[in-house]
Amino acid sequence: MIGAAGRDPTEAPEDRRFLSTEEAAALERELLEDYRFGRQQLVELCGHASAVAVTKVFPLPALSRKQKTVLVVCGPEQNGAVGLVCARHLRVFEYEPTIFYPTRSLDPLHQDLTTQCEKMDIPFLSYLPAEVQLINDAYGLVVDAVLGPGVEPREAGGPCTRALATLKLLSIPLVSLDIPSGWDAETGAASEDSLRPDVLVSLGAPKRCAGRFSGRHHFVAGRFVPDDVRRKFALRLPGYAGTDCVAAL
Repeated sequence: MIGAAGRDPTEAPEDRRFLSTEEAAALERELLEDYRFGRQQLVELCGHASAVAVTKVFPLPALSRKQKTVLVVCGPEQNGAVGLVCARHLRVFEYEPTIFYPTRSLDPLHQDLTTQCEKMDIPFLSYLPAEVQLINDAYGLVVDAVLGPGVEPREAGGPCTRALATLKLLSIPLVSLDIPSGWDAETGAASEDSLRPDVLVSLGAPKRCAGRFSGRHHFVAGRFVPDDVRRKFALRLPGYAGTDCVAAL
């Protein structure tokens, strides 16, 4: 498998903490094809770990009733599926999530995850208020699961683009899953509506754009990645403490 600029990802370059888009895709294929992980399994692992990362930064005992409310904004691609799982686990952890999912995917996995959230009485917003202060007053934090690597705002549709334009104006904490929505996964270059999160949860391994992240907390959620795969891609990441499924970078 050849990564960016024709480099073999098994060759250790200067800094292998971050993966290119091609390398991240190759790592996922390794898990799906060689290790026989299922797509739903990976989404579940990433969504659960994302919720755990939220609990690390915003522990429930330290929050007021209003701060326990979490708005999870989901897009129609795989990052949105991870967001749906994250919302479900936040409910299990006794937070109070609400989901805004403006462009619903017809993919059966997304539909199943949506049903699970509905069955757990997690509310879905029919629209996102344009008045930013209403969101600031109603929620303690926002989870950005709108766009993943390689997904442009225009590809996700107008409702997602409008949601990003609103989210970037919020004053409450923002947690982005995998990459901040609107960032180029390779360079970290930002689009007009890109977000500036306080917390980043890199899924599997950090993508190259994470090198430009300057928020307060950065976690990697990749304990499920087998040691042989980590060595193959020369990943040098912090160890996971105890039974933790996330590690702080």
